[in-house]
Amino acid sequence: MSVIEPYRKTKIIAIANQKGGVGKTTTAINLGTALAALGRSVLLIDIDPQGNASTGLGILPSERSFTSYDLLFRSRPDELKSYTTSVPGLEIVPATSDLSSADVEMVQDPRRIHKMRDKLHSRIPNMVKRDFILIDCPPSLNLLTINALVAADSVLVPLQCEFFALEGLSQLMRTVQTVKAGSNPALKIEGIVLTMFDRRNNLSGQVESDVRENLGELVYETVIPRNVRLSEAPSHAVPALIYDHSSSGSVAYQKLAGELLARLQRSEHMAETA
Repeated sequence: MSVIEPYRKTKIIAIANQKGGVGKTTTAINLGTALAALGRSVLLIDIDPQGNASTGLGILPSERSFTSYDLLFRSRPDELKSYTTSVPGLEIVPATSDLSSADVEMVQDPRRIHKMRDKLHSRIPNMVKRDFILIDCPPSLNLLTINALVAADSVLVPLQCEFFALEGLSQLMRTVQTVKAGSNPALKIEGIVLTMFDRRNNLSGQVESDVRENLGELVYETVIPRNVRLSEAPSHAVPALIYDHSSSGSVAYQKLAGELLARLQRSEHMAETA
């Protein structure tokens, strides 16, 4: 295990959607892997009580002696730890079912929505630095997700290509605006990633057109296809990019990582020249 500390250039991205089954954890695992493959150091923080990202990266429940629950409730900043994975450059703070009680435990805490921000933004010298911290949120807009949004620079939203996709997105957008107006003015939408796209299904194409028409440049050009290899990889406790790097799903996540880096580079250039 190694010590966690974001530094000035670390990009903290919450991966969130209150709807389950949209490819959120698949995106967290495989985007993190693709970024690591491009030479970036990545820390994935799993704050979903189901712990699927942790399992998908090979961290057995019996091995999780330090978890995101400890990060939020038990640790001092100098005690924050992470676990190495089978992917060089990708580490994880795993989750367990202990997080299921997090909302109840935080409700009386005056810093309840700032707990993760307080830990991740602690300045401690001589600690490992990361290029990216990805936070895999639970499929709900509870206090854990709010903590992630308050701590993050931006939020990346996986959006399944289905009929009610835009309706489900509106509540998350309102929550992001509420957090931005109050606790985290710098928070922005990093982008919308269309997932589970089936080219054989006319509905997928219709949903893609509707989402792009409504959200414009927020939507990534890269689309994640519905792919068997993406579904199989977690049962082997490795990312799809390792399980089958040439599958259509793996190739799509490699393209997504490249597109994310290109967008960030453009944003930094615009900020420097403004």
